[in-house]
Amino acid sequence: MDAERTPVIAAVGQATERNEIVDAIELASRASQVALDQAADLRRRIQRVSMISVVFSPVSARPASELAERLGLKEVEVEATTAGGNLPQWMVTRAARDIAEGRLDATLIAGAEATRSLRAGDPDADFMRRHAVDDDNAAADPILGPPITGMMGDPELAIGLVRPTELYPLFENALAHKAGRSFEQQRAHLGPLMARFSQVAAGHPFAWFREALSAEAIATVSETNRLIAEPYPKQMNAFPNVDQAAAVVVTSLATARSLGLDDHCSFVWSGATNTEPTTTERPDLSEAPAMRAASRAALDAAGIGADDLSSIDLYSCFPVAVEVGAAALGIELDDPRGLTVTGGLPFFGGPGNNYSMHAIATIAERLPEAGGLAYVGANGGLLSKHSIGIYGSAPPPRGFAAADTRAQQARIDAAALPTATSADGVEGAAQVVASTVVYQRDGSVSDAPIVATLDDGRRIAARADESFRSSLAGINLIGARVRVSGDPLTYVVDTIDGADRLDQEKS
Repeated sequence: MDAERTPVIAAVGQATERNEIVDAIELASRASQVALDQAADLRRRIQRVSMISVVFSPVSARPASELAERLGLKEVEVEATTAGGNLPQWMVTRAARDIAEGRLDATLIAGAEATRSLRAGDPDADFMRRHAVDDDNAAADPILGPPITGMMGDPELAIGLVRPTELYPLFENALAHKAGRSFEQQRAHLGPLMARFSQVAAGHPFAWFREALSAEAIATVSETNRLIAEPYPKQMNAFPNVDQAAAVVVTSLATARSLGLDDHCSFVWSGATNTEPTTTERPDLSEAPAMRAASRAALDAAGIGADDLSSIDLYSCFPVAVEVGAAALGIELDDPRGLTVTGGLPFFGGPGNNYSMHAIATIAERLPEAGGLAYVGANGGLLSKHSIGIYGSAPPPRGFAAADTRAQQARIDAAALPTATSADGVEGAAQVVASTVVYQRDGSVSDAPIVATLDDGRRIAARADESFRSSLAGINLIGARVRVSGDPLTYVVDTIDGADRLDQEKS
């Protein structure tokens, strides 16, 4: 590869709004303006504007076009992305490849959410009305990126098991069960980890929550920190009610040098992407083999190991994403380098699909002065789609590399388990492999969804029969035998650790 075509992040911008009512495009333009203002002639070098999918806030079908218009960028290619928290890193990897191969000179990639404004503002506000119906005469922006389909299987969809706040706890509890910890013990185990994230957020100028919380405050269930779904109280959940935006300019080293930005560049070393099977198809819900494969591929492509990294940001919508991310990288949860540069989605803020753009921007801003190598792990869906990026303060000795992970993906896909739903005539015994208990605001049990394996090896998802749902508060059903029936599938419990017919005992 021509060294002059080495891809770099030459400029970044971030924005947070706490008072004004704004739309997502306004926020994205603020962050983008900060980036573009870092060099006098940078604006005229932009050839492409990419907008990360906005999921919580109202936008039109042409968000990238609107962003380009607000920035005064004319005759540029525009595009928006599919949904997924992996997209910021996926888009940087794609841009880096296009630049390295000579197809692109400079691109602006931006994303934003104005969820706070949406919730706090007048529903008849101009920007909400304006985006309610798109202009029929304006062409929608082209959409690209990995499809959102495939993140949920028929068993989950059949019972309405679609909320991240219910699904991520299933993964967490599978991990906790393997370690021999109860719900309460797992909360205590996670407290110190999340407290370290909170401390980082407290020192980040664009974080939503700037107060460092103790491990006890995060892990203790209280009136202000109610249980959402076992084992997670509110403080362990991503916080989406934010107005935040981030943008990066990816270009070549030659272009950055011509703009006088070469002393402020961060180099894109490598990128890799892999995808997990759907939740019910996964052989072990406590592991993420696709994340491990992408992590290894990105490191190998860069010619480095985890010990060579100086900065790390693991995706952190829920603690289990951090835990499996650390395992994929082969590091401990208390690694002295830290596992986040922002503070994570519960404390820095969870602006929809765009959180990892803030991590990339933060790393890119710090690397030129701090030196070293950095790792960004971005996750989309339900621990589903993983995009990994390696960044450095110096050019990559091997040149930029987008890892080829097709062989690893084929092995992951081949390991997926067969599944079934009520439409397949499912009825009878199964063994629970993942469970959680979901609570209402008053602390009562609203449900207790499970993933279980039928005696014939097929995987199912089911919800608790309403007749004994309330009796499951605080009970981890992993390992229990259940009987499933109905449409959609529901279950009653036969045995828990040898106990006889819990459903009858509790009736």
